[in-house]
Amino acid sequence: MNQTNLKIAVTALLAKKTRTFLTILGLSIGIAVVIAIMAAGRGLNYMVKGQLDVYSPKSIDIEPKVPSAKKTSSANAFGQASGITITTLDDHDLEDIRKHPNISTAYGLTMGQAVIKYGGETKISMLMGEGYNFTEVEKTELDEGRIFTEDEELSLAQVVLLGSALKETLFGDAPATGQTVYIKGKSFRVVGVMKKKGASFGMDMDNLAIMPVTTMQRKILGIDYLRMIMANSIDVSQLDSTIADLEEIIRDNHDITNPDKDDFAVTSMKEAADILSSVVQGITLLLIALVCVSLAVGGVGIMNIMYVSVTERTFEIGLRKALGAKRKDILWQFLTEAVLLTLAGGVVGVILGAVLAGLIYLIAVHFNFIWIYSIPISSIILAVGFSAAIGLFFGLYPAKVAASLDPVAALRKE
Repeated sequence: MNQTNLKIAVTALLAKKTRTFLTILGLSIGIAVVIAIMAAGRGLNYMVKGQLDVYSPKSIDIEPKVPSAKKTSSANAFGQASGITITTLDDHDLEDIRKHPNISTAYGLTMGQAVIKYGGETKISMLMGEGYNFTEVEKTELDEGRIFTEDEELSLAQVVLLGSALKETLFGDAPATGQTVYIKGKSFRVVGVMKKKGASFGMDMDNLAIMPVTTMQRKILGIDYLRMIMANSIDVSQLDSTIADLEEIIRDNHDITNPDKDDFAVTSMKEAADILSSVVQGITLLLIALVCVSLAVGGVGIMNIMYVSVTERTFEIGLRKALGAKRKDILWQFLTEAVLLTLAGGVVGVILGAVLAGLIYLIAVHFNFIWIYSIPISSIILAVGFSAAIGLFFGLYPAKVAASLDPVAALRKE
């Protein structure tokens, strides 16, 4: 690519500004989507890691599920399937799990939703019922107050922890600890306020109230089953065998002889992390593959544009050949135009992709997700390199057509 070819290519592209602009725009949109997808994939991985980091790496999750359904099915999340609550886990399962020699902590969970009132303020909030020892599995820090105690759990005490956003809605800047809020017409004493945690698995952890699981079961929901059991293992090297033991314990309790008929699922946080990371990576690669197909289609468009350009400039090509231009000069002239078009599309695409990734970040943060704004250098290199490759590949045929024109025949076209 010499200076003469570069000047001719720039002049030719500027002579057809609208065509050049539309060609660059079409390619840059595809590149922008690739950049945004890769940035979003990194943000998703960060979010998943952040959500799983809330839990102890030794933790185990036991959930009820529809028999024969996959344990990773989102339809069974938190003991629900197709809107029907699954009630197969109970306190008996919890007590037997606690007896396992490699389990240090185990507690039950349940959940619901209710209006929480304080003075003239009201807020619809998620309610979680958890064991007094839930902080041994779920990393929780407090802005004020304390966690409820074992005695409060056993006595069905009407005490509650508030998420940071919920506390701010109800109390503003005033301290909440020691105050009384009303949930379903019952008075609850606020014993603590949690620090900001963001969203976790689609749930806003800052707009949340946590109370003893026994209180939630008996006084709020009127149930005797659990939506989930969380446990912490002692020796992580025995995690797989511990999970197998817990599965056998629950099967015995539920009179299940065929594992295919399990009405529960036992998953370690490590396994959950691997599953989620694989899903995120798979979705990201699929979307990139689809965008690459669209970029290839854009490349065909560039080839057509360049072929039209060759047809329009047949006399110019013949004149240059008559004045001594060689076949390779003409070939490089049109290849230079194609590469300039696609490189310009790549650069504009990187800028648009950065803006789009920024918008995704702002939306994620707005909805309280743990997210990062990060554009991988590899995605920029890939975008620019792929743009140049498209220009060379799809510009080659029109360039060869131009280079093979007979100068005499080309001059007669005028």
